[in-house]
Amino acid sequence: MSQSNTRLGVLLMIATTFVFAAQDGISRHLAGEYNVLMIVMIRYWFFAAFVISLAVRKAGGIAAAAATQQPALQIFRGVLLAGEICVMVAAFVALGLVESHAIFTSYPLLIAALSGPILGERVGWRRWTAIAVGFVGVLVILQPGITVFSPAALIPLTAALMFALYGLLTRYAARLDTTATSFFWTGTTGAVAMTTVGLWFWEPMTAPDWVWMGLLCITGATGHWLLIRTYEVAEASAVQPFAYLQLVFASTIGLTVFGERLEPNVAIGAAIVVGAGLFTLWRERQAR
Repeated sequence: MSQSNTRLGVLLMIATTFVFAAQDGISRHLAGEYNVLMIVMIRYWFFAAFVISLAVRKAGGIAAAAATQQPALQIFRGVLLAGEICVMVAAFVALGLVESHAIFTSYPLLIAALSGPILGERVGWRRWTAIAVGFVGVLVILQPGITVFSPAALIPLTAALMFALYGLLTRYAARLDTTATSFFWTGTTGAVAMTTVGLWFWEPMTAPDWVWMGLLCITGATGHWLLIRTYEVAEASAVQPFAYLQLVFASTIGLTVFGERLEPNVAIGAAIVVGAGLFTLWRERQAR
């Protein structure tokens, strides 16, 4: 991998995190006015159209993209991600962008912790130490026993656990399926699952909010396209640390647009979690 490609990959990852942070801000606005299930359903309709359009353009078309030896796994992955998005958007409404993202940032640590029992990967004592330190950071954010513990804080933690499991299952699926196949199943199964549930919660939307809904769909497709391009031009281990910038961008939107506050314990805890996560990524790269 050339240096220029790595540099381009880093720039694309930064752009990806910015677009996804903007998407989170729009989701927070819309979910504050309408049902979360409906918002995620409409977003998935656009996402499914996007992945199908990508599949049609490639050799073999939809048949090639959908070809898998593990359909049950792919369906479960797609439904799991759709559920995780619903949980995370609900967290934005309940806790705000700043605190939700601070807690959600623990997902790479959860992936590292679960990679042993689920994928059979070896996790050394250094990474276990980093995982433990990272969860100390989560406890600093949550402050159990110091202030009145908010049950809402468990919402982004649940989303982080769901996303970690999704990430591990994606890694497991990659042993037999291509990235294009996994991406196709992610978009289509998620759309089917969300439509099955979301149609029951349909609410009329104002014209200005349909504009925001359109922007939500566009940012979703753009973010995924940028992420695909990122991994096409650079190694994942080289660009993954920059994914933490989504915490910075989303928190900035929360503070400036929604008037949220950055509490000292959240800032300190998030710094601990990010530091532990970066160390875990570095150790994983060294192990490889």
